[in-house]
Amino acid sequence: MNTRTFICLDTPRLILRRFRDTDLASFMAYRNDREVARYQSWESISRAEAAKFIAQQSRQRPGIPGKWFQFAAEVKAGGALAGDCALLVIRTTPRIGEIGYTFARAYQHSGLAAEAAGAVIDFAFRSLELNRVIATTDCRNAPSVALMERLGMKRAGHFLHNAWFKGEWCDEYQYAVLREDWPRNRVS
Repeated sequence: MNTRTFICLDTPRLILRRFRDTDLASFMAYRNDREVARYQSWESISRAEAAKFIAQQSRQRPGIPGKWFQFAAEVKAGGALAGDCALLVIRTTPRIGEIGYTFARAYQHSGLAAEAAGAVIDFAFRSLELNRVIATTDCRNAPSVALMERLGMKRAGHFLHNAWFKGEWCDEYQYAVLREDWPRNRVS
């Protein structure tokens, strides 16, 4: 796939696409939810920041080294924005990518984040031909750890006091999956 012409990724329950202006209210709602932000680097987002983010992401293309691309995760049944899944191709090592995900509380614990992250990892290996995809999480974020393990990612590191995060040091796990270990016909 030519990432310049990227349209969307299709999963059984989601369409992973570029952000649109019509996503503003839903995006702001989950990005301003304290529970959703608990293990994220941000606390909240203003309307102006959200509009700027959406405008930038709507023009961005996936796979540019050093730039995060956020895939808007739209639920096929009803068209609601459930969250987003991000992909960063590491600038200094462009055969390695990093993923992240954020889903509104109403869509958590439903398997949608795993479905989205799996599709993005698949895209990273098949379309971008990356060799390794990593993800990092606060060690206390048990749902995120479970999601990474469900995806078949392996714990590659345990970093003590790795980040100063919301007023305290946090320990982080790094998970990784290699292209050669990624199942060809993976099911979320």
